Amino acid sequence: MSRRRSFLIASGILGGAVVLAAVMIALRPDPPLREPGSQAPFVTTAPATGREGAIPVYSAGTVRPRAEIDVAAQINGKVESVAPAFLSGGRVSAGEVLFRIDQADYLNRVQQARANVAAQLVALLQAEEEARIARAEYEGFLRRRGGSAPPGEASPLTLREPQLAAARAALARDSAALADAELALSRTEVRAPFSGIVRTEMVDVGQFVAAGQGVGRLYADDAVEVVVPLSDADAALIPDLWTLDAGDGDASVEATVIAEYGERAYAWSGYVDRAEAALDEQTRTIDVVVRVPAPFAGGRATTLGEGGAEASSDDGPGGPPLLVGQFVEVQIEGAAPERYFTVPRAALRTGNEVWALRQDTLVTIVPVGVLQRADELVYVTGPLAAGQAVVLSGLQFATEGMIVRTGADGPG
Repeated sequence: MSRRRSFLIASGILGGAVVLAAVMIALRPDPPLREPGSQAPFVTTAPATGREGAIPVYSAGTVRPRAEIDVAAQINGKVESVAPAFLSGGRVSAGEVLFRIDQADYLNRVQQARANVAAQLVALLQAEEEARIARAEYEGFLRRRGGSAPPGEASPLTLREPQLAAARAALARDSAALADAELALSRTEVRAPFSGIVRTEMVDVGQFVAAGQGVGRLYADDAVEVVVPLSDADAALIPDLWTLDAGDGDASVEATVIAEYGERAYAWSGYVDRAEAALDEQTRTIDVVVRVPAPFAGGRATTLGEGGAEASSDDGPGGPPLLVGQFVEVQIEGAAPERYFTVPRAALRTGNEVWALRQDTLVTIVPVGVLQRADELVYVTGPLAAGQAVVLSGLQFATEGMIVRTGADGPG
C-alpha cells in the first residue's frame, strides 16, 4: 500500500509539471519580427576630382654637370704656382689662372724666334734690293741694244726672283716659329674655360707635368642637368617635346626639381631642354633632359600637396645647393587638356575602368583614358562628374546597376 501511494504521488507531480509547462508555453509572448539584413555588399568610396590646367609628369633622376672637362696643360714643364681655389670643391671663375708652368725655357724660345725674324727681315730687304738692281741692269741692257731683238727672256736667276721668294719664305717660316713660341709661352698659364667647381685636383708646386696629362676635373656651375626616363605615354604629355632645340634656353616647358636635405625638401626651378633621340634599349624608355639654371643659388623649402602639387615657402638665402650626383624627384608641367579628373589609384580597375556610383547606391562601370599615374592619384578622362563617388574597395567584381552600400549606410 505504501509503494502504491508513492507511485501515485510521483505520477501526480509529473503530470502537474507537464501541465504547468504546457500552460507556460501557451502563454509565452511571440518574438518580435525583424526584417532580414541587406545582402548588398559594403564598399568604401572617394570622390572623383575635376581638374583643369597642366597635368604634372613625374619621374626621378640623378643630377649631372652641364659640362665637365679634364684640366690638362698643353705644354711640358715644372709647375711654378697653383691657385688657392684650385682644390677639390673650390670655385673658380671663367679665365682664372689655375696653375702656372715655369716660363724660363719658353721665354728663351721667344727671344730666339724674334732674333731669327729680325735676321730674316734684313735678308729679305737685301734680296729685294738685289732683285731691284738686277731688274734695272737687265732693262739697261735692253736699252743699249737699241732696236735689235733681245737674245731671249731673262733667266729668273738673273733677275734674282728665286732668291727673293726664298727670303720671303724664310721670313714667313721664322714668323710662324715666333708665333708658336709666343703661343707656347701663353700656355704656361692654364686658365679655367668657364666658371665652375673643381671636382678633383692632382697638381702641386714643383711637379713636372706633360702635355695632355690630366691634373684635375672641372664642371660648370651655371647649370646642371637631370636625365629622367619616361614612358612613351608620359613623354607624349610634354608639349612640343620633339621640337625643342637643345641648349637654346627655351623654358617653355617648366619643371621643378625636388631634393631632400636633412629632414626637409627643397625645390629648384628648371625646364625641359631636350629629349634623347633613341629609346633606352633595356628599359624601353625615353630619356628627357631637364636643365636647372643657377643650381648653387640655393633651393627653396617646399612641401608636396595632393597629387604632388608643389606648395613652397621661400626661406630666403641660405638654402642648400643642388649637388652633382644627388638623386632628385622631377615634376614636369605637361599638357593641359580641357577637362580631366583625378581619382585614387585604388579606384582604377583592370582594363582602365572605374566603378562609379549613381544615385549613391548603384554601380556604373565607366571606361576611362589614363593620362598619368602618380604615387597616390591617377589622372583620367572619361564620362565622370566632379565629386562623383568611385569605389575603392569592397568589391571583387561589379555589374552595371549593382546595388551597394556605402559608409553613409553603415557597415551593419
